[in-house]
Amino acid sequence: MQDPLKLDNFICFAVYTASHALNRVYKPLLDALGLTYPQYLAMVSLWEQDGQTVGGLGEKLFLESSTLTPLLKRLETAGYVRRERSKDDERVVVLRLTEEGKHLREKAIGIPGCIVAASGRSAVDLTRLQSEIVALREALNRSVA
Repeated sequence: MQDPLKLDNFICFAVYTASHALNRVYKPLLDALGLTYPQYLAMVSLWEQDGQTVGGLGEKLFLESSTLTPLLKRLETAGYVRRERSKDDERVVVLRLTEEGKHLREKAIGIPGCIVAASGRSAVDLTRLQSEIVALREALNRSVA
């Protein structure tokens, strides 16, 4: 029988430390772009769908506005995004990529391949693992809702 309080048996510890290892691989790649990991996630989301609201982006990235707002201000200062008030509802802020923000995508296009290579796993294996982690996240979210 496994010891339930042995650190190496904790799924949370495995995910936590894997996250740190991923961030160490991402850091030099993102430093070359002048982005932090959360800024990169915001840019990836905007490359997928330009014109998102700040609230929608926060939901997608699981970030509170107190974390997201300064991140977006830095992206705006860097010249990658513009924040605009919605014409329909002034309380809503819409994010738009600038031309420089759109061009940054070309510089970032190789990053996912670098992550796959660093993992030593196939893209298929990583896709399967990602699906399992998302399913775990969703089950955990449901358990506390």
